[in-house]
Amino acid sequence: MGATSAYLRAGRASDIPTRGGRALYRALEVLPGALAWATIAGIFISSRFAPVAASFFVIAFDVYWLFKTVFLSIHLRAGFRKMQEHLRTDWMARLETLDTRHQALGLGSWRDMYHLIILPFYREPYDVLRHGLDAIIANSYPKDRMMVVLGVEERAGPDANGIAERLRSEFEGKFFKFLVTVHPRDIPGELAGKGSNETYAIRNAKAELIDPAGIPYERIVVSSFDIDTVVPPDYFAILTYHYLTAPKPLRSSYQPIPVYSNNIWSAPAFARVVAVSGTFWQTMQQSRPERLATFSSHSMPFKALVEMDFWPVNLVSEDSRIFWQSLLFYDGDYRVVPLYYPVYMDANVAPSLWQTAKNVYKQQRRWGWGVENVPYLLFGFLKNPRIPFRRKLYFSFNQLDGFWSWATNALIIFFLGWLPVLMGSNEFSSSLLAYNLPRLTRWIMTLSMVGLITSAYISTRLLPSRPTGKPVRIYLWMVLQWLLLPLTITIFGAIPGLEAQTRLMFGRYMGFWVTPKYREESVALKTQPRLKEWT
Repeated sequence: MGATSAYLRAGRASDIPTRGGRALYRALEVLPGALAWATIAGIFISSRFAPVAASFFVIAFDVYWLFKTVFLSIHLRAGFRKMQEHLRTDWMARLETLDTRHQALGLGSWRDMYHLIILPFYREPYDVLRHGLDAIIANSYPKDRMMVVLGVEERAGPDANGIAERLRSEFEGKFFKFLVTVHPRDIPGELAGKGSNETYAIRNAKAELIDPAGIPYERIVVSSFDIDTVVPPDYFAILTYHYLTAPKPLRSSYQPIPVYSNNIWSAPAFARVVAVSGTFWQTMQQSRPERLATFSSHSMPFKALVEMDFWPVNLVSEDSRIFWQSLLFYDGDYRVVPLYYPVYMDANVAPSLWQTAKNVYKQQRRWGWGVENVPYLLFGFLKNPRIPFRRKLYFSFNQLDGFWSWATNALIIFFLGWLPVLMGSNEFSSSLLAYNLPRLTRWIMTLSMVGLITSAYISTRLLPSRPTGKPVRIYLWMVLQWLLLPLTITIFGAIPGLEAQTRLMFGRYMGFWVTPKYREESVALKTQPRLKEWT
């Protein structure tokens, strides 16, 4: 347990100290993009020179997609029902019941648990930060057991410092501790982004808040939130409950479901579909916890973070990397506990339609850059013999399959499936198979689109209260927007995913792109009305 090899902190091939190791890591960086492009090229080539084989592949793939759609729809509905159930539960009452049982067993009280909340920010508006802090204040968990750290970026300039100081003056006395840190610019070995900021913030919190107070590390749960995160009233109660009841609390992270609805009413239709699709994917993953990794806003034990020297500071996808780092560090003995509980975040919206489209694409490309974890994970598996082989095989296949599917599936279904008819020989074009291929494909795809009904229904249930001035008929557009799905999963899914994998394949490493926050209307704190809508 507790491997300390240099590869655990690697951000790219050049970080590996040995020549052979760098060559192997670089080959693994090429692998995901090579698989995706080989698939696309293979369809073109086989459509021209082996159209019969290509046609059967397309039919088989469409059938596979149909069954996959049904399978994922079942998981979506299961996750949605579980989230409704958890939103109806009084988690403070559950903690009181648990407290009685724990005291009888001599295990102590939940009241001894502290929450350390890390809020790294760059140039987001004051209202966005204030909204999130108000939601934390509105939580049912005792505030004298909460420590809040606001992590400012020095490179954000004096305006960001001014916002931080204003918030310090408003909130400092409302928590057990409230700390503002300023992450210096241009620290050698760091990439400017969330990971380096939150690591700097938590190291300062350890030195200035936790160690002087003598709080046991195992009694602290850390929540790293994106700055637009708004938590429902029982978030820290349900988090504490799952921490205290997890089979291995110190070897587990805790993942809520991101619901991108803070500003959903001002988002254009395509941005809404992309945002809700992200929520749906995370909801489906919660009902498959063996595949779940940390994403965006998440929580984990402070003790584990200390042992691993906190988040990586030299890469973009620190939110998912911390899980894979934990998995390797603890020799495969690490997992993610699903909370089946939402945290509310912003959809990607900009002042203009075109800028919104550009920002959505850039955000999806940044998420697609999570492919940088594939070579890291595969290299780590090769270097760590203590991880069980079956666990290595399981995660390796799921990661490669996940990113391959991200970059290729939509293209195959909606565009490349017609290539055998278009590119095949004249003899093939006049065959019965060529005649029936488009019809059979269209029929299978029509069946698979039944999943849109589930998507449309659940998406309306996720909406916050309709703002004043928005007509009732807007609900109709919230349903019809799902007809855009074939375009959104291609333009804002497959293409940015493929670009990210291609960049990694050619060593064109990405930096951290901060998603601009924009809200057309003033958003009041609405966690309690949202809770009522679910019940």
